[in-house]
Amino acid sequence: MTRARLEAFSDAVIAILMTIMVLNLKIPQGTTRLALRQAKVLPVFLTYVLSFVNLGIYWNNHHHMLSATERINGKILWANLHLLFWLSLFPFMTGWMGENHFSSVPTALYGVVLLLAAIAYYILKTAIVSAQGPDSRLATALGNDFKGKISPVLYLVAIPLAFVSRWISLGIYVFVALIWLVPDPRIESTIES
Repeated sequence: MTRARLEAFSDAVIAILMTIMVLNLKIPQGTTRLALRQAKVLPVFLTYVLSFVNLGIYWNNHHHMLSATERINGKILWANLHLLFWLSLFPFMTGWMGENHFSSVPTALYGVVLLLAAIAYYILKTAIVSAQGPDSRLATALGNDFKGKISPVLYLVAIPLAFVSRWISLGIYVFVALIWLVPDPRIESTIES
């Protein structure tokens, strides 16, 4: 399989996941602010925004990582499917956490899915670097990958905190999304040079 085919498949899956998530948003009955309040759309909408941003971050970074990839092998294919599996749980977790107004258990399990997606992304990155070699463009671009190492640690802290303060937990999820919002410029500069 070529890199372009793997990228196209992953793009399609992520696009479908983003589309499925929007279906969790209920249309209010009426045209007033009261109708919006009665429909309790805000928690579901905020969860949708967070999940959409997270999927967008994965899509963007996945694209950058694959653009620095020269060869695809079976290990990379399986690692990519592993990542897509965890990302495919975002619509379910988004709906559950939003519908239950950020209750502790759904908020903690949302963090578990974020953690496992981050681990899957790390496994994919490691498989690609292994196939390309330690002196590859991607390995050079990633360097020590501080964001990739700190994110799972922050998720591990946020998961049990959901039972103490769901807002602190959600704040950590948002913080991790913010540090990943801008794609790693090292990959772009390495590809361009």
